[in-house]
Amino acid sequence: MKKFLFTSESVTEGHPDKIADAIADAVLDEVLRQDKYGRVACEVMVGNGYVIVGGEITTSAWVDINDLTRRVIKDIGYNRTDYGFDYHTVGVFNTIHEQSPDIARGVRKTASKKQGSGDQGMMVGYACKETPELMPLPIMLAHQLVRRLALVRKKKIIPYLRPDGKSQVTIEYKNGRPSSLSSVVICAQHDPDVSLSKIRRDIIQKVINPVCRKYLTKKTKFYINNTGRFVIGGPVSDTGATGRKIIVDSYGGVVPVGGGSFSGKDPTKVDRSGAYMARYVAKNIVAAGLAEKCLVRLAYVIGGTKPLEISIDTFGTGKISEEKITRAISQVFDFSPGGIIKELDLLRPIYRKISCYGHFGRKEKEFSWEKTDKVKEILKLVR
Repeated sequence: MKKFLFTSESVTEGHPDKIADAIADAVLDEVLRQDKYGRVACEVMVGNGYVIVGGEITTSAWVDINDLTRRVIKDIGYNRTDYGFDYHTVGVFNTIHEQSPDIARGVRKTASKKQGSGDQGMMVGYACKETPELMPLPIMLAHQLVRRLALVRKKKIIPYLRPDGKSQVTIEYKNGRPSSLSSVVICAQHDPDVSLSKIRRDIIQKVINPVCRKYLTKKTKFYINNTGRFVIGGPVSDTGATGRKIIVDSYGGVVPVGGGSFSGKDPTKVDRSGAYMARYVAKNIVAAGLAEKCLVRLAYVIGGTKPLEISIDTFGTGKISEEKITRAISQVFDFSPGGIIKELDLLRPIYRKISCYGHFGRKEKEFSWEKTDKVKEILKLVR
């Protein structure tokens, strides 16, 4: 029996990088709410007492960057001055300027057949049968743990928790299938006057057990606030920036990542829309029963209306040849940048909601790339 270990991590919405992603996607949403054809490439940096909002935006919308930034920070939970970073006192610096006309001329009219790619690059999508969401189990458990951390904090089930936090799970696989949890790591920011023994007891009982019970064994190791203390956190202890958690955002390291991150980018940027399309295709292939797992690769050139590459890898689990599946998906799906935006209805203000806890494997109805509505069309072409 072949055994191996695999590890994935996730972070809470109060992690500095995720604060930056949330602000960038909130800016994007506000532009799309007023001007769905607005072009947005928003980059954010957060640090001890400051937020810098930069990048390129071309739109008819007006966005109050200062107010929007503070609202996002408040919603995340940085609402007390003793945290050292809070929405009342943080300094917000707006350095946004317009998109380069050299890039804009290649993109042309958004969501049309003539729309070109906003940049060159390669994207990947993946699906597998390890979970009901057709996602790898390690990243799904990691996300569920940090979601649970946020829930018990906001509902005051564990009232002394603060917004920053991380999770990490190591799964033991047997014969290619997840078997049990080898270890669980939780870093949870907390108020100063709480004992480590209480924190560890509460985290195991109220966070880890509800999420991971099915995979826990007597051998599972727990590492909770392993340095013994995590009071100073968030942007006071670490600088955060958009796009630094792309493995957390995608598949937890099970497969390669594409060339670009997601947050703060409007759908003309194929870094984002192409990755969503690749996931949509991979999920439909697996849902159709054509493979146990599937990786879809796409590549584009700036200004191009067709992909340079459409290829798949079923890792030896395919029920038919990869060439036959590739031919079928090329007929079922429109891989042009404009076609992707239309197919997935991406010109909606849905992105702030997805800035944390992963862009894939989500059950919310807004996230159209998680649908499996193309199964019948694919099967009809491969029979």
